Amino acid sequence: MSLALQAALAFIPILLAMVLLVGCRLPAKYTMPLVLFVTAWIAFQYWDMGVAHIAASTIQGLFITFDVLYIIFGALLLLSVLKYSGGLASIRYNFTQISPDRRVQIIVIAWLFGSFIEGASGFGTPAAIVAPLLVALGFPALSAVVIGLMVQSTAVTFGAIGTPVLIGLNNGLTTGFANPDEKIAFLQAATAQIGMIHAIIGTFMPWLMIATTIFIFGRKSDWKKIITIAPFAIFSGLAFTIPYACTAIFLGPEFPSLLGAMIGLVLVVIAVKYKFLIPADNWDFPEKKNWPKTWSGKVQVEEKGLITPSVTIYKAWMPYVLVSILLIITRKQNLGIGDFLNNLNVSWPVIFGTSISASSSPLYLPGTMLILAAIAAMLIHKMPVTNFRKAFNESTSMAMMAAFVLVFTIPMVRIYINSGINPQGIDSMPVALADWTAAKVGALWPLVAPSVGALGAFIAGSNTVSNLMFAEFQNSIATKLDISNVIIVSLQAVGAAAGNMVAIHNVVAASAVVGLMGKEGYILGKTIIPTIYYVLAAGILGMVLISSG
Repeated sequence: MSLALQAALAFIPILLAMVLLVGCRLPAKYTMPLVLFVTAWIAFQYWDMGVAHIAASTIQGLFITFDVLYIIFGALLLLSVLKYSGGLASIRYNFTQISPDRRVQIIVIAWLFGSFIEGASGFGTPAAIVAPLLVALGFPALSAVVIGLMVQSTAVTFGAIGTPVLIGLNNGLTTGFANPDEKIAFLQAATAQIGMIHAIIGTFMPWLMIATTIFIFGRKSDWKKIITIAPFAIFSGLAFTIPYACTAIFLGPEFPSLLGAMIGLVLVVIAVKYKFLIPADNWDFPEKKNWPKTWSGKVQVEEKGLITPSVTIYKAWMPYVLVSILLIITRKQNLGIGDFLNNLNVSWPVIFGTSISASSSPLYLPGTMLILAAIAAMLIHKMPVTNFRKAFNESTSMAMMAAFVLVFTIPMVRIYINSGINPQGIDSMPVALADWTAAKVGALWPLVAPSVGALGAFIAGSNTVSNLMFAEFQNSIATKLDISNVIIVSLQAVGAAAGNMVAIHNVVAASAVVGLMGKEGYILGKTIIPTIYYVLAAGILGMVLISSG
């Protein structure tokens, strides 16, 4: 079988997902089972992958799926508890008191608070929370969705307490490491590199969010207000990205988005209070009576959060502070707590007699810390048990919706990656695709690498799944081209984060919460612009880093 044919066959599952999801607009719950079947058939028929290995890869994928769903459930549970306890209303109320300028509100509520939610929860929750919050403050529903989706960029790589790195890159990279310590060192080097690339590009995202909003929803006479807010917007970008990058370099992948947003919030709110770099002019949308019908959604968001809340702001934030403390304690190696929790695992070392293994350490996963914080929130906020039960049921229901897609998507990715385990010694599908692509693109690959990551997120709706799918592919290309593996894998992760702005799942979820279903195509047309900015800037930075290295 020629390399060109191997590459063509390896591309079929990706192409099929694109055609069904984008071209036919078939929901992922129907698309991904079919893509799983086609991937397994290609692995069996053309890669001579045995039934036992396909089944073992599926089991391995289900182990990873459990880990991802456990984190999703914990994140959703904490958010639901805060919603029913009044904590989220308290956070929303305090944001409304900061400034009447819509530009400042975009920065504080969307960019910083949204990035914090991404760091704590991930999996599309920022847009689902930020969009209705902005609508409640008087933003057009369409603008709220576009802004909410743009939040899902810089913070995403380290979202859900670092899941795209800890699970995505960690499980996606399968070759080239002599021992586990070498892989850990590689992931930390990649984490630092990702943090620095994101910091450079992401610094300008708050300004781009404001510019996009004013261009689409403002008057022509308002365009000059994009310039007047620029110094404050860039300062706000730096207030997040500098601590974000430092955290990535010195603490690892769990905390950059979380701590960067927390520090950024404090700095920016203080700056607003003392009018540091705040322009003299103000900006607002046109009067509501002049809005086109396409701007408004069918869902009217309740404004009960705008009255004085019953939970103090300190108590509202305390559960997230607790999550950060628990994660720091369990990740500090010299304390030994993390090692103890990691040893309490469920494993299957030789699945169906193959060389494929799987394991899970639930107590060490961020999901446990999030669940403990949710229980603490119930106690701190004196929340009735009936409300906690509502939050639990709501979180379970939402997690199960994600489960149906992930239970097919991640096993498909594992079969794709493990297809290299075959009696003929044929390279795995991603490696075969890498060989062919490297030969065609050559030294320009750093410019292309972020777009591949974005494509994966667009298809799968997840940075984590994109990394699972393409990390080994990117790593293999770097090896073939004899360029830095760390930089290329980092560009994959950065591009996968940017792809969340156009990920179909995220667009649908954000549109649904404000009643804009049916306008997904229009919204994608707006969010594709910042996505192109992000992957193009990352690609140029990648070329500079490779050439200077």
